[in-house]
Amino acid sequence: MAKHTWRFARVGGFDQVQISTGQDLVNLGKLDQKLWVALACPVRGIEFDERTLAMIDSDHDGRVRANELVAATKWTKKVLKKLDVLEAPDEPLPLDAIDDKQIRAAAETVLDSIGKPDAKSISVADTEHAFDEFNKRPFNGDGVITAASAKDDTTKKLVEEVIACSAPLTDKSGAPGVDAAQVAAFLDAIAAHAKWLAEGEADGKTRPFDGASDAWHAVAAVRAKVEDFFARTKVAAFDPRALASVNRNEAEYTAIAAMDLDHAVAALAHFPLAQAAPDAPLPLERGVNPAWRDAIAALREKAVKPALGDRAVLTEADWRSLLVKLEAHDAWRKKERGEAVEKLGAARVKELAAGDARVKLEALLEEEKKAEPHATAIESVERITRYCRDLMKLANNFVSFRDFYAQDTPATFQVGTLYLDQRACELCVSVTDGGRHATMAPLANTYLLYCELKNAKGDSRMIAAAMTDGDVDNLMVGRNGIFYDRKGDDWDATVVKIIDNPISIRQAFWAPYKKTLRLVEETIAKRAAAADAEANEKLAKGVEDAQKEPAAAVEAEEKSKGTKIDVGTLAAIGVAVGGITAAMGAMFGALFGLGLWMPVGVVALMFAISGPSMAIAWLKLRKRNLGPILDANGWAVNAQAKLNVPFGASLTKLAAIPSDAARSFTDPFAEKSRPWGTYLLITLIAGGLTAGWYVGKLDKLLPKAARRVTILGPYEDAKPATTTTAPAK
Repeated sequence: MAKHTWRFARVGGFDQVQISTGQDLVNLGKLDQKLWVALACPVRGIEFDERTLAMIDSDHDGRVRANELVAATKWTKKVLKKLDVLEAPDEPLPLDAIDDKQIRAAAETVLDSIGKPDAKSISVADTEHAFDEFNKRPFNGDGVITAASAKDDTTKKLVEEVIACSAPLTDKSGAPGVDAAQVAAFLDAIAAHAKWLAEGEADGKTRPFDGASDAWHAVAAVRAKVEDFFARTKVAAFDPRALASVNRNEAEYTAIAAMDLDHAVAALAHFPLAQAAPDAPLPLERGVNPAWRDAIAALREKAVKPALGDRAVLTEADWRSLLVKLEAHDAWRKKERGEAVEKLGAARVKELAAGDARVKLEALLEEEKKAEPHATAIESVERITRYCRDLMKLANNFVSFRDFYAQDTPATFQVGTLYLDQRACELCVSVTDGGRHATMAPLANTYLLYCELKNAKGDSRMIAAAMTDGDVDNLMVGRNGIFYDRKGDDWDATVVKIIDNPISIRQAFWAPYKKTLRLVEETIAKRAAAADAEANEKLAKGVEDAQKEPAAAVEAEEKSKGTKIDVGTLAAIGVAVGGITAAMGAMFGALFGLGLWMPVGVVALMFAISGPSMAIAWLKLRKRNLGPILDANGWAVNAQAKLNVPFGASLTKLAAIPSDAARSFTDPFAEKSRPWGTYLLITLIAGGLTAGWYVGKLDKLLPKAARRVTILGPYEDAKPATTTTAPAK
């Protein structure tokens, strides 16, 4: 066996095999699976032809595994004699590239059936067209017969009866039908039911009067309710106090009376058949529960009249007599067989049992079976055309992730682009199980936005979008964006969940300052809200008191004019300001003590604040990878497909004005804002200079009269005072 030489490239932080030739593809079975990027992928939920994936998925479990892909490549190698056709997936498959004689003959037949007898190549579209035409035929090789399969009305009626007595399948033509197993079950039921009918006819006791079968059905429909009625009359006879209860209380009737008439009648179904009285008979005409009127009328016509004679009421004795007359019929009914065909009627069952139904149905199944080789041939042609078109693409999104890292075309798992917050996120994956995905995806150390998608047709789905560039200041649950799928169709996108992870070192550097600013803003907002609520409460109380006592209202108004901040709050603020002032003084003292190294000290201070956040971000960004995001969707990623910062940034495009665009910086509607940044900078500089003067660091630069030592004396750190006691003489 010739040895195949593989080529690898370092992409995404790991070695990936390069699959570009037909020989590479058909030799995948020789490549150590430890070197595959993925070992399984789902059939659904990715941007790949599901029909092709379903063909490769030989065990039909909804996932394509490595061994199934290898089996597909081996089959392809057996069928083809020119493997270079695998390198041109967009071209039709030349007939002379097919080595298998049967499949080539089938391909020629397919082309002939769609009006292309002289064609020298065949495409996936050709096989789809042929399948569509072939599937419309009465016999299309799928093992299912339909009413259209019958050649005469008698056989057509027979097939329709089989379908009516079975759980019908769907033929490839789209029509309801039945297969061989269902036909066999129908014929067995016909034979069993006919035999059971014959047993009943042989036993004269099962037919005590004409129409006994219809009478039994009428009795069975109301038997439980009739027994319930007579039980109620006995309870009423036992104790008159129970009469109101056995007939249901007034409140239940009141509730039903509030409904529409049609609904009210249906709601009466669980009420008694008629008003119960001590040992009263069951009325068969007047006073019958409307929900049971038709059933009682059928009981009278089909059972009472032929068995007991016509009457307007039915006593319990008459009821028991009727049951006795039907006792033998009831026992025979309990032995019924072939119930599935009972709906056809006894006469039709006997006719089918004695006729040639089996011969006709088996003949249709035989015709259907004869079409199977042709269907199989078309399927083989479709398989090879699809494999030639799709296997190379699948391998480069399965064995390696060449499409993903090359970025020439989107990978199969990239289902579209999310536009949100002036960014375009290209790494969007479909999410079928949101709970499972959100549990596993955080291990990818990637900032993820889970979005619910809806389109104008009412369809909905969910995606997870990776945000890999920019900042996160304006990202929150509830934000809306637009998602474009691979077909270009647009969907409304709403963020429903966020998995927070670092996006870049730059973002991590500023994160502590932004968090501190948000904390200050939130604290101020909470304080202001609390103070406002307190003031409103005092004002409301003042108004209430004013309505009672004018003098008290004046006092409340005077109190409401007071400060909104109590003494405790002022004390706390004073302590905080004092602490901050002392800290800033010590900090500025230390910085000015550095002299010319002061800028280095400022940089060191900033890194001391941002360092932990940057370190965490660096560690997480080093581990950021695609695997958990795909594994949560049913993939089996076999390598650390890394998403480093440069590559990640390429997956999220930031808004940028075109370089050749004209731009005006004058905004006529810009708010007239104060230069608070300038004020802050001036304040910081002034504070720094003051602190420097106070500790004496500026004395060398100032005239003698302005020096600190002249005005306040030399600066000394506060130290515990020491006293010296002169020795006693």
